[in-house]
Amino acid sequence: MTPPEAPHIPVLLDAMLAVLRVADLPAGQFVDGTLGAGGHAHAILSAAPESRLLGLDRDPAALALARERLAPFGARATLVHASYLRLGDLVPGWLGDAPGADGILLDLGLSSMQLDDPGRGFAFMHEGPLDMRFDPTAPGPTAGDIVNYWDADEIADILYRYGEERNSRRIARAIAAARPIDSTRALAEIVAKAQRGPREKIHPATRTFQALRIAVNDELKAVERVLPVAIDHLRPGGRLAVISFHSLEDRLVKQAFRLEATDCVCPPHQPVCTCDHHARVSLVTRKPVQASEAESAANPRSRSAKLRVVERLPTVL
Repeated sequence: MTPPEAPHIPVLLDAMLAVLRVADLPAGQFVDGTLGAGGHAHAILSAAPESRLLGLDRDPAALALARERLAPFGARATLVHASYLRLGDLVPGWLGDAPGADGILLDLGLSSMQLDDPGRGFAFMHEGPLDMRFDPTAPGPTAGDIVNYWDADEIADILYRYGEERNSRRIARAIAAARPIDSTRALAEIVAKAQRGPREKIHPATRTFQALRIAVNDELKAVERVLPVAIDHLRPGGRLAVISFHSLEDRLVKQAFRLEATDCVCPPHQPVCTCDHHARVSLVTRKPVQASEAESAANPRSRSAKLRVVERLPTVL
């Protein structure tokens, strides 16, 4: 079954199908918590001909593309306009009598189709509004709200924390001095002029735009919250696969998976365990799976992608 063309190429597609063992689960129950244009979902439903999939996405534009792309699968694909933070509310009813999902996928961060749409405000290479919300219908601050109304110290904090920007305070002061700022290009120029130090390969505004996007969508806290919930809704033997694109996300996923795979989290010097913590998963990937040279050449976005996977253990009574 050939899907309609979509502006987003799914990364690590073959690796994802392999680690979730999709071909071995022809009637599997799968959840794609970051549906996007439906590329990963289409591959799952094609490889497992009797499977069902629940797809969630915050972005109504992406969801519309996914509905068209997955329409040939009919009732096998259930698509919902929702953040993956609602996974715990939506998955039980969708599963029905099934003991849990066979596989859950989270493809974190920004998609290329969001980046390429000037009206979304994610990219400094396009002239556009300072929005950056994954769901433009949802309440909450936009990037414009942050750069025009937050204190310079607060802006510096998010630039350093979420963008790892070494010139965070200098850039924040320049932003505050240039208000009002009403477009992506204007912001990028302000940031570029404020930069100090040796020139880098990336654009001077790259880290600032990343940091603002993460702050607008509260991405890191969302990742921390969703991982234990996703594990809750796996059947024993089911797998959770997470694709991340920058070090902050990957570090969170790595730490959360290690914690969930550890029986005791008491301090090392403590002679007797009192934490009553039990491992709920085993690590399928001790090191992240990354794109091959061929995939990186064909899809440059895949170069920074890292895939980590855990498998749910039998419930400890």
